[in-house]
Amino acid sequence: MVNLMEKNSLKRETQDPSNIKPAGLQSYVMLVYRKAVHPEFFGIEGRRRITHPDYEFEGWIFKGGHAGRFQFANMCVCEVVVEGGANLPDRGLLANLPCAGERDHTEVMSDSLTYMTTIQTETLSEHLYSGTHREMMAHIRDSNSLHSIWTDAKGRQNLSLIDMQRYRNEVHIQGFHLRSDTGMVLRTQSMFKMGGEHAPSPKTGKSSKNKPA
Repeated sequence: MVNLMEKNSLKRETQDPSNIKPAGLQSYVMLVYRKAVHPEFFGIEGRRRITHPDYEFEGWIFKGGHAGRFQFANMCVCEVVVEGGANLPDRGLLANLPCAGERDHTEVMSDSLTYMTTIQTETLSEHLYSGTHREMMAHIRDSNSLHSIWTDAKGRQNLSLIDMQRYRNEVHIQGFHLRSDTGMVLRTQSMFKMGGEHAPSPKTGKSSKNKPA
């Protein structure tokens, strides 16, 4: 897997406590489902599909979030990154993961399907946020990322993007979500894999069977 988390690692600054921004990132969650989630729940601005003889994957992007659905035989796993998520269904929900801080999560659906994800969130100063935003805008241009770009009521720049890679028996997806009102940078790396053996960590992307399709 292309390790954007390492490539775009952020420098930390010591901030004056009086200047710390509101913790809006506390409301962001990653929801993992064992079924597809209907697109009517999201204001989808772009979608991209990966087809393969053995599986199908579709990614959606919208302001402040994304969704990815992996379908293999009669099994499905779907990840959703969203602010709040109170309007989303509980049926089929496997995990509700707060995005604040750093965490890893694995779902072994069966011997035939494994899902793994890594989440990392930081709150940056205005200077660091602006630099990270510029880097991500350049990445969108260079990588043809699926993206949503918008300006808030105060003219501040925000973006969401996802990149996807197809392999013979797995799909990797990386998500970045930047919120200027809080200086939030939320990064996710996930893997949807047929089979439970030789599953690589999303942090390293190493697998003895990980070959491009």
